[in-house]
Formats: sequence, C-alpha cells, structure tokens
Amino acid sequence: MRLFVALDLPWEVKEELSDLSCNIVGARWVPADNFHLTLRFIGEASRLQAEEIDLALATLRGRSFAFSLSGLGWFEKNGRVNTLWAGVERNESLARLQSKVETALHRVGLAPDKRRFTPHVALARMDAPVTPSLTSFVQANNLYRSAPIGADNVTLFSSFLGKDQPTYTPEAEYALG
Repeated sequence: MRLFVALDLPWEVKEELSDLSCNIVGARWVPADNFHLTLRFIGEASRLQAEEIDLALATLRGRSFAFSLSGLGWFEKNGRVNTLWAGVERNESLARLQSKVETALHRVGLAPDKRRFTPHVALARMDAPVTPSLTSFVQANNLYRSAPIGADNVTLFSSFLGKDQPTYTPEAEYALG
C-alpha cells in the first residue's frame, strides 16, 4: 500500500480551494476531497511496515496549533509546471511537527526525505510549460489567505492510484494534545 502522513483540512477550506479551479490549459484539478497538507510522503509499504509506521506515529507528542494557507505558486521540473499549489504561511509549530514525523519514521527504518519540506496544498497536477494564463491566474489569486486552520491531529493516509484521480483513505489519526 502507498502511504503518506498529512494534516487533513476542514471542509470549508476545501470548498474555498475548489472554488479557485478554472480553465487553465493542462491543469488536472485535485478533487476537493483530496486536499490535504502532506507532512511526509512514505510511498509503498508492506503490511508489517504499515503497522510499524502506525506504532511510531502513535508516539508523536505535540500541541495543537493553527496555521493559514497563503498565496499560490507552482513547482517546476525541467522547465515544466508539475504542481499548482496554495502555500502555507511560515509556522514554527508546523515545522516542528513535520520534524517529529520525520524522526518517528526514521526510527522505524525509513530513509530521511531528501527534499526540503515546503508546506503546500496541491490544487492541480500539470505537465506544461509556464504560460501567461498560468502566471496571470497565480498573480490574480496571490492574495488568497485562509482563515486559521486548527491542526488537532495528524492522519496516516493510504493512496490508491485510480484511472482519473487517486483515492485517499484515512487509515489512522493521531491526536495532538
């Protein structure tokens, strides 16, 4: 099974983000149900590894906190946009939580993630060059800011890659105190 650790978002925020979708050539918009803030992508895991990951995440200790989404942007690879995203305001509590997740997963034998943690919510998947319409869209919506979002628990999700969009299933939740 494919796994990742994330903060789920309240439905109101998912609806706000969904309202941003529009006709951008090449954009495959993420369904509102799938919006989340990934803390760590794990990838394929055996049933035994999943159990070890579950036990490790159950030991997480941290306090609830609030964070806000802010601004839009994109990730590029080889000059092509692969993800359109909503950003997250700088937040030390979020960075600490992500570090604790990384440490817990490292303890059960997962190699550290080599990518720098860049908190975001993926809005659309793409494989296209940067276009004037994409640039205009991001500039027009760059003042987007969500209301504060409470981070009260961390969720372990499984991901099934379907024909059109992946299906994400919450497998376990871990409360923050």
